[in-house]
Amino acid sequence: MPDIAEEAGKAMTSSEVTKLDDMDAAQLKEEGNALFSAGDYSGAIKLYSEALKQCPGTSTEAATLLKNRAAAYLKVGEHRKVVRDATAALEITPADVKALFRRCQAYEKLENYSEAFKDARAVNHLDPKNSAIQPILTRLNVKMQEIAKQQASTMNKVKSMFDLVLGEDTSPENRVQAANNIVALAKEKAGAELIMKESGVTKLLALMKLEKNEEISLAVIRALGELCKNNISRTYEILKEIGVSFLVENLNSNSENYVSAVQYFIQLVLNDLAGMDIRGGKKSDKKLMKENEQMIDKIMQSLVKTVSSRVMSAIGRDALLELIMKNVEYDSLNWGLKLVDCDGLCNLLDVASELQEIHYESSMRITGRTLAHVSVALDRIYYCMDCDKNREKFRTKMMEFINSEKLRDADIESKVRATCAITALLQGPVEAGNACLAQKGVVEMMLAMASSEDELQQRVAAEAIIAAASKKEKCTAIVSMGTDILKKLYQSKNDNIKVRALVGLCKVGSSGGFDASIKMFSEGSSLKLAKACRKFLVNPKKDKDLRKWAVEGLSYLTLDADVKEELIEDKDAIQALIELTKTGDLSVVYGCVTTLVNLTNSYDQEEIIPELVELAKFAKQHVPETHVKDAKEFVDRRVKALAESGVTVALVALAKTESKNSKELISRVFNAICEHPDLRGAVVQQGGAKVLVNLALEGTEKGKTTAAQALSRIAITMNPEVAFPGQRCAEVVRPIMALLHPDCKALQNFESLMALTNLAQVSPSVRSRMLKDSGLLKIEDYMYQDHEMLRRAATQCVANLMVSDDFDYMKCQATTE
Repeated sequence: MPDIAEEAGKAMTSSEVTKLDDMDAAQLKEEGNALFSAGDYSGAIKLYSEALKQCPGTSTEAATLLKNRAAAYLKVGEHRKVVRDATAALEITPADVKALFRRCQAYEKLENYSEAFKDARAVNHLDPKNSAIQPILTRLNVKMQEIAKQQASTMNKVKSMFDLVLGEDTSPENRVQAANNIVALAKEKAGAELIMKESGVTKLLALMKLEKNEEISLAVIRALGELCKNNISRTYEILKEIGVSFLVENLNSNSENYVSAVQYFIQLVLNDLAGMDIRGGKKSDKKLMKENEQMIDKIMQSLVKTVSSRVMSAIGRDALLELIMKNVEYDSLNWGLKLVDCDGLCNLLDVASELQEIHYESSMRITGRTLAHVSVALDRIYYCMDCDKNREKFRTKMMEFINSEKLRDADIESKVRATCAITALLQGPVEAGNACLAQKGVVEMMLAMASSEDELQQRVAAEAIIAAASKKEKCTAIVSMGTDILKKLYQSKNDNIKVRALVGLCKVGSSGGFDASIKMFSEGSSLKLAKACRKFLVNPKKDKDLRKWAVEGLSYLTLDADVKEELIEDKDAIQALIELTKTGDLSVVYGCVTTLVNLTNSYDQEEIIPELVELAKFAKQHVPETHVKDAKEFVDRRVKALAESGVTVALVALAKTESKNSKELISRVFNAICEHPDLRGAVVQQGGAKVLVNLALEGTEKGKTTAAQALSRIAITMNPEVAFPGQRCAEVVRPIMALLHPDCKALQNFESLMALTNLAQVSPSVRSRMLKDSGLLKIEDYMYQDHEMLRRAATQCVANLMVSDDFDYMKCQATTE
């Protein structure tokens, strides 16, 4: 029987924990029943779970609690947990009609019709007078007949398709078409089961060997992926037949479509083994991970080992890095520490030390995105180091690689490669990168390389200096030691060197941040640097790499309000920035979005308390000064100028990024635009509303909250049916409802309530979604707030919800014992 005592619940205060500790199982059950009747299903689940901890696992009281908790889970749509609890109850009381009935309902929702039909028949047999089961039994009987017909038809299709793909006389075109049809069949539940029964995996592998055709191989990989999807038993069966090496070897291709398909296949396998869904936001199941630990470790070790393979294709290496960066995190496979222990860190640093410009017999093939991928992967691995001991282990392994293999060698190539690895660390786990800089002679080596006459050394050193100037104290050191060198590099005739030196000067010059009183260089220097950046940006003859660096320079300089105003007046530069952003190239994301955040002032700003300012002045402490051109009227003008230039289209293109921090910045810019009612229509028209729904569901907590606020603002002034057509109206409910959390600002609470008021008028299905999972209780809570506007908004929202059939508390009640 599953561990019924452990149930994840919402965090409780110490007083609530004490109160629960003083109650016995019977009292907890009664309190849970009361909450269930009031529609607070989450609260009821929590109390039933606490009561279960006090009951013997095989007692009838435990069975009753399990049935009640299953009923609560049924209300909140957690159908898999309903099946689990009802099954556990039936192990104690096998002929329990209520447990069978609830499991039958959950199985039907999960589309497991055969099991639902069995339970329905059992209920009918045990309680023939039960009128509630009759319509369900009739419905399931019809469904089972449909499935039987479908399976008979699907069996013929599966056999005919395999006969076609493996037939000697089949033409290449027909073979490809038949292979694609097998992919379509694998997506269906019945089709997938019949393919497995027909030894489909063996036949698909035979097809790959029979026909050396990329389209055929692509179809085979996609079919295998669909067979694995959300089915761990089939995943194990397929892995047993194909082997882990098959997964990694097939990444070694120069076809982007094929590599993407293999990468997706590997991710599906890992999702099944860990019970997670990264894209869907579902975290890994720690218990399932433990059961499949051996296979997960085998796959991850294979990925980490292959990432530094000299024979791997460039795009295949990028796919390996993406798989590593997505799966090492705590909420995924939590594999960061294991990667460090198995020397995977050295493999990643080996990739980080590669340069596209240096080609020799044993060099790795990389793309322009590879080093950025390595930096992100290193950052996520370092984040997994959850204590000082593990962080020290990371730094030790890192320094072993840097010292033993790179810095001790006297040749220039080793110095260049070492500097590249350090740059990757500075762009990822900054703390670890700064530990490298602190080593004796490292900064001096970088400055010496920058002052050499070799263009490659100059370029690598300039990039390292840019990455090193991450904090004010580091900038101060570089100003004293390297400003003259950067200025010298800026005079280079090579644009690649010149633009990097320019960015280095921009970064050092902007280290004062938003504080208008701090100037690292003389007055007017920032404007001159910005003008140079704009020249690179607007020149169509310059390649994209140069324009990318120019945007990065502007992302630092636009901390200065004078630079913001000059840039917003330069229509050509703004248009060039937006056009570069529209390309959706992930390598330009951060620089472009940071520049837009600075222009719209959508970064977090601390509230200035006059008393604390006076106290700081009295204590002779530095007080940051706000630039006069960062006043609201200037910011509003810049926001409107960007919106009119088509920035929304650019933000939609950039939203494809995997970086959570970049998604947060995109949400901030969207929210700044949506603050103006007259601009919201353009945001919807240009696809912004659809993107905001995704941004509100995945990313950092701040990013999700900001995107939800932008959605609320759109829903307030626009017809929700126009702004969020079709199913999207229901999708926006959850993120907007999240703004009712007490930690959110009062303005966000108010805008959320106003948006929900409008959404409640759309359709019964949207109102039903709003009432689910204690939604009504959250809204009602604001009817008793001190602020009059919050009370008004909450009352209007409840008034709109009253037309829903689910609103009546009496109808929300279900039978509990």
